Amino acid sequence: MIRLALLAAAALAVAGAAQAKTLKVAAGADAQERLQTALLDAKPGDVVEIAAGRFELADGLSLDVDDVVVKGAGPDRTVLSFKAQAGAGEGLLITSDRVTVRDLGVEDTRGDGIKAKGADQISFINLRVEWTGGPKETNGAYGVYPVSSTNVLIDKVVVKGASDAGIYVGQSKNIVVKRSRAEFNVAGIEIENSYNADVFDNVATRNTGGILVFDLPNLPQMGGHSHRIYRNKIVRNDTPNFAPKGNIVANVPVGTGVMVMANKNVHIFDNEIDGNQSTGVTLVSFTQKFDDKTYNPLPRDVVVRNNRFGRNGFDPKFPGAEILAKAAGGTIPPVMWDGVTAHPQNADAVRVRLEDGPVLNLQLAGPGQLMTAKPTVTPKAGDAAIAEPKPVVLPKRQADLAT
Repeated sequence: MIRLALLAAAALAVAGAAQAKTLKVAAGADAQERLQTALLDAKPGDVVEIAAGRFELADGLSLDVDDVVVKGAGPDRTVLSFKAQAGAGEGLLITSDRVTVRDLGVEDTRGDGIKAKGADQISFINLRVEWTGGPKETNGAYGVYPVSSTNVLIDKVVVKGASDAGIYVGQSKNIVVKRSRAEFNVAGIEIENSYNADVFDNVATRNTGGILVFDLPNLPQMGGHSHRIYRNKIVRNDTPNFAPKGNIVANVPVGTGVMVMANKNVHIFDNEIDGNQSTGVTLVSFTQKFDDKTYNPLPRDVVVRNNRFGRNGFDPKFPGAEILAKAAGGTIPPVMWDGVTAHPQNADAVRVRLEDGPVLNLQLAGPGQLMTAKPTVTPKAGDAAIAEPKPVVLPKRQADLAT
C-alpha cells in the first residue's frame, strides 16, 4: 500500500510538472489587463514571464496563486512603471506561498513597491524598486515589503527613495537579506518585530539610517529576537529624514549607521561602518507611550564586535547631541547605548557585550529620560558571554535560488 501511494504521488508530481506552462506578457497596448490576467490565470508551477520593455500601469497588480514564478528580463530591462497609478496601493501584492519574483524593476508606486502578506517561502531576487524623483515624503513607504511571512529570501535587490524603509521585513520568521543595496531611503534595511534574520553582504548608503532592528508594541507579533547583522557596508548615511510626520522612522537622526531598538539577541559583527554623522551603532529603548502590557521596550542581549569603524559621530543630529559629544571629547564614540537596565515590563536581564569601542553609555534612568543622563565613555562595555543565534536555514528550494 505504501509503495502504491508513493507511485501515485510521483505520478501526480510528474503530471503537474508536465502541465506547468509559461505565460508570456509583452509590453504595449492593454499591458495592464494582459499582465493582471496572466497573474489570475496562473496555476501552480507556472511562470509569468514579463518581456523586456516599459509597462505603463495605472493600477496595482496582485497574485494569490501558490508555486508561481514572476520574472522579467532584468531589473533595468523589464520596468513596471506606476507613475500613472490612480490608487494608493502597492505595485504588486502577493498573498500566496512559494512565490518567486525576480529580474524586473518597479518604479514610482503610490504605495509600497512589492508587498507579500502572509506568505511562506517568498523570494525576491535581482529586483530594482525606485522612486525616480529622488527622496520625497510623498513616495511610497516601503520598497520590498514582506510582512507576516515565513521563510523570506531577499537577494540582489536594489531600493531607492522609500519614505519609510527600502527593504523592510515585518512580523516575519526565518529571514535572509543578502547581497542587496539600499540608498536614498529613510531606513535602508529594517527588520521589525521579526524572529531569526540574517542580514549580510549588503550595502546601506545615503539613507537617513542604514540598518534598523526594531520591535514595536501593539502588533500581532512582538518580542523580536535572534538576528545577525554582518559583513555589511554601512557608510555615508546622510540623507535628511523625509518620512511623513508620525511614522516611527521619522525620529531616526540623519547619519545613523545601525540602530537597535527594543529587540533581543542582536549580533552586529564584521561590518564596515563609516561616514555616519550621528552614530555608528546605537542601542536605544522605545521611548513613546504605549499601553501594551506584554511589550518589553528595552534592547538586551546585544553584541557589537569585530566591526571596522571609520569616522562616525562627527556632526550628530539628535536631542542633546551637542552636550553628549562635548562630554565624550568632541564626537560621539563608535557605539552609543542609552544604558537603561530596568523597566517595569522588562523581565529579562539587560545584557550587552560591546567589544568595539570606545562606548558611550548614557546610563539613563528610563527610556528617553535624557535629563537623568550620566554619560560615561569606556573602552568596552559589558562582560557577559552571549551566544550567537544559529544561522538561518531556508528550505532547499529557496537555498538553491540564492546560489
